[in-house]
Amino acid sequence: MADNNSNKALRLDNQLCFALYSTSLAMNKLYKPLLSKLDLTYPQYLILLLLWERDGVTITEISRKLFQEKGALSPVIKRLEQRGLITRKRNIDDERQLHLYLTEQGRQLEQSACDVPEQVFCATQLEPDEALALKHTLESLRAQLQDKPDH
Repeated sequence: MADNNSNKALRLDNQLCFALYSTSLAMNKLYKPLLSKLDLTYPQYLILLLLWERDGVTITEISRKLFQEKGALSPVIKRLEQRGLITRKRNIDDERQLHLYLTEQGRQLEQSACDVPEQVFCATQLEPDEALALKHTLESLRAQLQDKPDH
């Protein structure tokens, strides 16, 4: 039987990936009740955030900004459209491009969602400069990992 101390690199608590994964789970757990009041899932919320920032974004742009495959976004977009929050329109000049636009109901939902970021920030109990530094560190890590070739 192997000595439990023989390979500390394989300990769960020493894994950066597990720290990120478990933190992501905790963050999702925090968002769930906040977004359920708006009848939104987290992926739906992310798409709406992009549209509240700039209406008429293409699905390709959303895919790139959210680091998601377009196919994975399709059911999320379809559900937002079924709820009457967005509409899809083809680009007149290039029919391959599909743009998403907020409906009036989608625009109004922005007001209901205004307190979500503040509630999440308060739950972290981080100081503003700590939160910003953490965000920058995570963005830098993501960029480093994305630049690595697939093995």
